[in-house]
Amino acid sequence: MLEFYLPKELFDIHTEKGQTVLHNLAQASHSHAQGKVGSGFDIASAVYGSCLYKRFSPSLLSDLPQPSSPGFATQLRSLVEGPTWDTEIQKAAIKMPKGVRLVMCDVDCGSETPGMVKKVLAWRAEKAEEAERIWKDLQKGNEALAAELTRLATDEQSDGDVKSKYDALKQIIGSNRALIREMGEKSGVPIEPPQQTRLLDYCSKLDGVIGGVVPGAGGFDAIVLLVEDKAAVIEWLKVCLAQYEDPEAIGRVGVIGVREEMVGVKEEDLSLYAEWKEAY
Repeated sequence: MLEFYLPKELFDIHTEKGQTVLHNLAQASHSHAQGKVGSGFDIASAVYGSCLYKRFSPSLLSDLPQPSSPGFATQLRSLVEGPTWDTEIQKAAIKMPKGVRLVMCDVDCGSETPGMVKKVLAWRAEKAEEAERIWKDLQKGNEALAAELTRLATDEQSDGDVKSKYDALKQIIGSNRALIREMGEKSGVPIEPPQQTRLLDYCSKLDGVIGGVVPGAGGFDAIVLLVEDKAAVIEWLKVCLAQYEDPEAIGRVGVIGVREEMVGVKEEDLSLYAEWKEAY
């Protein structure tokens, strides 16, 4: 919308400044829509592509007047375009290894993300010492995951025995999942519920699957897997998921036709959609 309505001298999506304004405004809108909960990583990755992300300070938005109140628009614009927004985006800190891809799987079941996040935050406030330990360990685990992916992507000697090549990556994913389950147990929130644990364990044992987690705030509605980027692996995964049954009947599980992307927002040529005009 900004690209469409504003002249290039005010907004250009191809510039660093343009992407910063787009990201900040989208974060403000998204945070308001979700009741000011959530990390906002989905917004960051949509704008910048795969990255390491540090959340902005919640006080930036809590200090704004209510929408439609006097001064709101002026202060929002100043915040979005100004220097005080403190999100940290690190693009160079993560690379995807050649021969590895991300697969998203949809689970025919729902989760209420804002409510889950609020319960986790309430636990974190009540049990600060307990929560901080898990938080710090999970932070280290996330950084280790990014570092190992980047090492595999840049290490020229990493094309050795495939069976042992991803051992460190599998171990990191396993450790992070254990911390996520601990967080879920302590907070009383089904971040990685037993149904998802069984599904992830099942997928992780399949040939070509390196490991996986529940994405975002967790819950029942999706899993994400790192797999070898081979057509045979994807087809076998689809076959195995079609046959998968859980004792608690979580619903059908299917592979979604999306994958990781290092590029974020981009301007596309309208000619790509010419067939839509003909169809409708």
